[in-house]
Amino acid sequence: MANRTKTLNDKAWEKLFDKYEILENIEKHGLFEITSTQINEFREARLMTKFDHRRNLPILFEINKLAILPITRGSYIISNFEAYHDFKKLNSKVQKVMFPSYIESINFENITSEAIVINVAYLTGIIADFTEDDDLMPTVNGRMSSERFDFEIYNRTYKKKQTVSIENSQLEIDGGYESPKQLALIEAKNSISDDFLIRQLYYPYRLFSNKITKPIKSIFLTYSNGVFCFYEYNFQEPGNYNSLVLVKQKNYTLEREDISLDEIVDIYNQVQPTKEPDGIPFPQANNLGRVINICELLDMNGTLSREEITYKYDFDVRQTNYYTDACRYLGLV
Repeated sequence: MANRTKTLNDKAWEKLFDKYEILENIEKHGLFEITSTQINEFREARLMTKFDHRRNLPILFEINKLAILPITRGSYIISNFEAYHDFKKLNSKVQKVMFPSYIESINFENITSEAIVINVAYLTGIIADFTEDDDLMPTVNGRMSSERFDFEIYNRTYKKKQTVSIENSQLEIDGGYESPKQLALIEAKNSISDDFLIRQLYYPYRLFSNKITKPIKSIFLTYSNGVFCFYEYNFQEPGNYNSLVLVKQKNYTLEREDISLDEIVDIYNQVQPTKEPDGIPFPQANNLGRVINICELLDMNGTLSREEITYKYDFDVRQTNYYTDACRYLGLV
């Protein structure tokens, strides 16, 4: 990771680490608190603090096993804590569901945003099936304040928990669905990754666990290549950031007409061989799903820079080159 090409974030964080002696302060105090105002001296804080996957972290963070979390609306804490959790796909089966024929305002074959991903999952009964609750109704979503709470998080350097205090940090809920027996809080992504930032589930969980008495289900949803992947997590110790365990995982896709063998043979017979493209290396990408997902993201955004693709996924720049080159080699972009 340390040998990768430096991004604008890397360069700005190097200046911040030098100016505020961040590593020295972490070694002395176990953490360093930094404000948006300080970060903005070198680059916009919004761009400098959003790292949804481990590989998004700046080089200095990666080398020194650091992570960053918001603690108020305008300040952050940097330390050696374990802020991320790996996805584990337990179920390879994909359950087919029907899209309601009367819905005309959504083209389910071209889902272009995370908001629509959740809407489709709700309209088709996928959320009801996954939660085993037909009475769920949409209630909360959008940005809101975390209010105040404390929690413990594992420190990888000291190999023990450290206490963090949160007060009115901003959080965002993609979808909240409530029934008489539970509240389901959903974080949705329309990209594929190997891990996720626990904060995306934990802060909403703590906010509402202090407000309501019924059980809360913390759900992570990823959508790509027509497949909805649902993960339900449970925080076994409410005050422990790292206490999440995977309860269950299921995959869904929308019903389409089956393709016959004759149709596959017809397509094969119509394909015309073409010469290998000049100047594009032979693909080293090993996950066709990610190749397809990059095409989906380009369809939604029009254009994406290599840096934007790198930060959208848990990629480093080298992997970004592999997958964008694969798209170009196949003539998809």
